[in-house]
Amino acid sequence: MPAAGGSARLRGRCRVQVPAPFEYERATSVDHAIGLLERLGGTARLVAGGHSLLPMMKLRLANFEYLIDINDLHGELGYIRLGAGEVRIGAMTRHRELLESDGLATVLPIFRDAERVIADPIVRNRGTLGGSLCQADPSEDLSAVCTTLDASCVIRGPGGAERVVSMEEFHVGPYETAVAENEMLTEVRIPLKVGRTGSAYAKVERRAGDWAVVSAGSAVVLEDGRIVDARVGLAAVGPNTTGIPEISAALRGHEPGEDMYELAGAIAARSCDPSTDSRGSADYKRHLADELTRRTLRTAVERARS
Repeated sequence: MPAAGGSARLRGRCRVQVPAPFEYERATSVDHAIGLLERLGGTARLVAGGHSLLPMMKLRLANFEYLIDINDLHGELGYIRLGAGEVRIGAMTRHRELLESDGLATVLPIFRDAERVIADPIVRNRGTLGGSLCQADPSEDLSAVCTTLDASCVIRGPGGAERVVSMEEFHVGPYETAVAENEMLTEVRIPLKVGRTGSAYAKVERRAGDWAVVSAGSAVVLEDGRIVDARVGLAAVGPNTTGIPEISAALRGHEPGEDMYELAGAIAARSCDPSTDSRGSADYKRHLADELTRRTLRTAVERARS
């Protein structure tokens, strides 16, 4: 028989984690979901894939009285529309759909790069672009992708009112966005630049599908063999995904090459603000920011040239 107290200790280790009680309702349209949010206020939260929200609720790190299931809105908000100068992606578009879209991979290959290293098939089948951005995790892959691509976010409120904000405006802080309690993210818009374009994403992780130790995305536009536009976005190196305008200014007008990649990597390393944690030291993360910036710029330029 176990020693006295052994059973209690075993029960403690095996305790099932369950969220606090909550009410549940399925939204039938975007306007219906926003109406529920307006009526219920801060006591409610939207849920689609739920892969970030539900674990937090089970640990009692987040408690809501109401969950509004928006999975039935996939028909309204699950799309990838390729236009002449812009790509529009609905907030309910699944990771799997982003991964498998050949049209999206042709114009913005950075999406397929990122989706290949996001979580696992279970998450990719249910998780959504909107859920990823609204989680606002500093290590989130698609936030870094959208920052790199100079994306804008469409936010809808009561009465169909819409406003469009940049990624810098959208992410207010860690796990905080510009979306108000009675609003929801409905669409992401990405400009398609004129010229020979290329983009790429790379990530270092402790195990397959894990959050990034550091990740980087790059996007370039070439004309007459020179860089006319370049953007780099980093994740997991500060309180938000980070765009680095200094890199854009430093590379503009120059021919791409190892000296330019080295310069961009050095700027990335000194511009980020990582912290030492279980994933690595701050110095190690700065080294990764440098190296991944070089790699993704190199790949983006190769794709632009081809």
